[in-house]
Amino acid sequence: MRSPLQGGLLPAEAVAGPVVRIACDESGFSGTNLLHPGMPTITHASVDLSAAEAADLLVRLGAGSASRELKSGQFLRAGREDRFQEALRGRALVHVINKRFFLVTRIVDFLLYEPSYAAGTRLTQAQRPAAVALARVVRESPGLLPAFADLVRTKRRRPASETVQRFLAAAAPVVEVEPARVWALAARLDDDDREIPPPLEPLLPALAETVLSWSANEPARAGTGPWGSGDGSPHAGAVLSGSGNEPRPPTPVGVAPANGERRVLVTHDEQSALTADRLARLQRALAGADGVSPLAGFVMADSRDDPRIQVADLLAGVARRLGVEDSLLTPTSCGRADGHGGG
Repeated sequence: MRSPLQGGLLPAEAVAGPVVRIACDESGFSGTNLLHPGMPTITHASVDLSAAEAADLLVRLGAGSASRELKSGQFLRAGREDRFQEALRGRALVHVINKRFFLVTRIVDFLLYEPSYAAGTRLTQAQRPAAVALARVVRESPGLLPAFADLVRTKRRRPASETVQRFLAAAAPVVEVEPARVWALAARLDDDDREIPPPLEPLLPALAETVLSWSANEPARAGTGPWGSGDGSPHAGAVLSGSGNEPRPPTPVGVAPANGERRVLVTHDEQSALTADRLARLQRALAGADGVSPLAGFVMADSRDDPRIQVADLLAGVARRLGVEDSLLTPTSCGRADGHGGG
């Protein structure tokens, strides 16, 4: 018997305005062990295919039927990844996070700025230059990233008297941080302050960037797949603005965004990190000046029952193992050939 699905963020009422429905999955999840040498990146893939389109694609790629999950390892051995990417052009996105660079950004986000659920997204781009600068010198202090991971670990936390001093010693050669801020962060984590996003969880900013990209209709601008017009109509829009650090009003659901962007309804493979509380906080953090969030709703589904998630799973695996063309990457993904993503 399958376990019941956990988490979710259901719309309180009908969603107004332009809406896009996407299905998502990830590859490379390693829990809080972000320094695992064999898994340096996590990829989060999303598609806007219908269930019928996804099932048809799986059959054409050799899965036999959408009821039999085709894993990326099998898929890559069959050598069909180029045809797969071509079929998804304009209908899919991948967000790539380098885990070491993610830890660097967390040092900046949590200790040089105020922690926010918008941290790690385009809404806090003003913080990125400091992270890039720190990433360039982090090798001069090999103990910095492990010390930070120990400092902010939420499970099996060590005494702050130990982790704070260790982090300050490792940080001293490469970055100037105020000891009082480090102690304050440790105290908030000891108190289980839910206003702080989970420090070692890259999936939340990956989901945020995915939602922001689909809201701004970026896949349609990048190219055309066999099932899409690629002209972006009628849902063209601009990227959201704002720092993400200021308090947000409650998010109206049955209201269309004032800037003409699309609302996004997400169906995601089961993932314990995406709790209802975290999703609600992320929804508020992504809201624009009009109080409307691009994240309209979120539900989890079993990939065995949803061919759209199976396609997203394949794409995430291909992206992590081989990489994908820039047209399928979010603008802030690491490793973009155009250099926009950094990290």
